Amino acid sequence: MSRTADPDALLPFVSVIMPVRNEGKFITECLDAVMEQDYPPDRLEVFIVDGMSTDSTPGIIRSYQGRRIPLRLLENPGKIVPKGMNVALAETKGEIIVRVDGHCKIAPDYVRRCVDHIRTDHVDGVGGPVRTMGGTRTARVIALAMSSPFGVGGSAFRTMSDRTMLADTVPFPAYTRSIVERAGPYDEELVRNQDDEYNYRLRKLGARLLLAADVRSEYYSRSSIGSLWRQYFQYGYWKVRVLQKHPRQMKLRQFVPAAFVALLALALLAAPWGPGGVWALGFVAGSYCAANLCAGFLTARKESLSMVPLLVVAFATLHVSYGLGFLSGLAKFRNRWRGGESVQSFSPHIT
Repeated sequence: MSRTADPDALLPFVSVIMPVRNEGKFITECLDAVMEQDYPPDRLEVFIVDGMSTDSTPGIIRSYQGRRIPLRLLENPGKIVPKGMNVALAETKGEIIVRVDGHCKIAPDYVRRCVDHIRTDHVDGVGGPVRTMGGTRTARVIALAMSSPFGVGGSAFRTMSDRTMLADTVPFPAYTRSIVERAGPYDEELVRNQDDEYNYRLRKLGARLLLAADVRSEYYSRSSIGSLWRQYFQYGYWKVRVLQKHPRQMKLRQFVPAAFVALLALALLAAPWGPGGVWALGFVAGSYCAANLCAGFLTARKESLSMVPLLVVAFATLHVSYGLGFLSGLAKFRNRWRGGESVQSFSPHIT
């Protein structure tokens, strides 16, 4: 009697990488989701790369070691995400590499569905729509703002949930090892926007990135307006370096917040000098306030109109902080327009 081959043995080996730092409030749910994947555990390995956390994060991670899926804790002295990714990439052996965030919770079938899409749709990378969540009232309002086209523009993975399509960038991606080795390491200069930059490099190589409606995850938004401001200021600030390295990566919508902030500043400066300046200030500020308030009412209808005042503040925070960050980046990196810079190399694990 012939023995039937184990179908699980034919599945590609998958390496999951999670770069984290001070994620003690969220990492238990994130790790539970990773460790409870319905993918065969003997075809999975997990790397948590800790950026020298000063909270309970390392201890929580160690409590998950020795379970059904192999988990290794690596140190990231550089603390930022791209350095952590490169540390882990040098250790992985998976045919498919999945990058997960310490602020997210992936669905139980996340890895399996990513693998299925890569194998059947002949793509090089897969991600899915993100449902942004919040644990407090302020966080829920911030989540609404981050899921709104008015708040984040045409970011498909944040604003669309029912379409499967090729995309410029995907969140929490699964990549084939072959495309990762062709693209090389993450750019260790970029504190933020490293995913956008990396996905652009992949597409320059001809990679096809799929945003798949059935690949689901949840992302925990910032819980205060101040933390949201800092997050989006950094997004705008580091987007300038992406622009300098890859000008064609930029979309027109990504210049809008900086243009708005610059126009508002010019109008404020002109206002004391005559009625023309006052008119300009009223037009710029009034038009934005009207659009913001209208978007606030339309967005808050999904939850409660009582959220409108805070939602208007969240929208303004997204736009003004990103715009100021971008303008600050232009000033800081004004002498760095000579083209792209090479990134650090890593030594991939060969199996």
